[in-house]
Amino acid sequence: MSSKRIYKTEAGATVHGVMAEFANPGDLYHAAEIVRDAGVRDWDVYSPFPIHGIEEAMGLKANRLPLIVGVVGLTMACVGFGFQYYVRAVEYPIVHQGKPPDSWQVLVPVTFELGVLFTAFTCILGMFIFNRLPMWHHPLLKKERFLRTSDDRFIIAVEASDPKFVPQETREMLLKAGATRVELVEE
Repeated sequence: MSSKRIYKTEAGATVHGVMAEFANPGDLYHAAEIVRDAGVRDWDVYSPFPIHGIEEAMGLKANRLPLIVGVVGLTMACVGFGFQYYVRAVEYPIVHQGKPPDSWQVLVPVTFELGVLFTAFTCILGMFIFNRLPMWHHPLLKKERFLRTSDDRFIIAVEASDPKFVPQETREMLLKAGATRVELVEE
């Protein structure tokens, strides 16, 4: 049994959340602090460019992706180095490039490339997983004002899945935070 509330519009459409537009990055930053302090969890900020410090204003934790990428990249570089060393020094010990079979210098290029290759693949795969991509449809894309976010809009969207979400109260909180326009977003 789920305790999730489902809100409907007057037309009977399911409410996805509330979208609030702000005049500038400073207003958006301060509104993000207000939303964070209100204890809202399911929300996001949209801006045409990065805003310095917005992660702290939103209360976001450090991402684990850099750690995962570093571990996978170093591990695969070590595996590549170990495999090459085993083949050159143990299984087929021959002189190559005038160096003895157990020389490490000739192993560096392949070791480096394997590290870079697996780091890149881990970054791409991690980006897809952490961002829940591919997302073929999002309700915000129906809003004309949201589509201008890539040009000149600053938006906070609070989702109805948040436990503290009540459409009218959320709307009032965002207006008090300095929103110039607040709209319901339908599924």
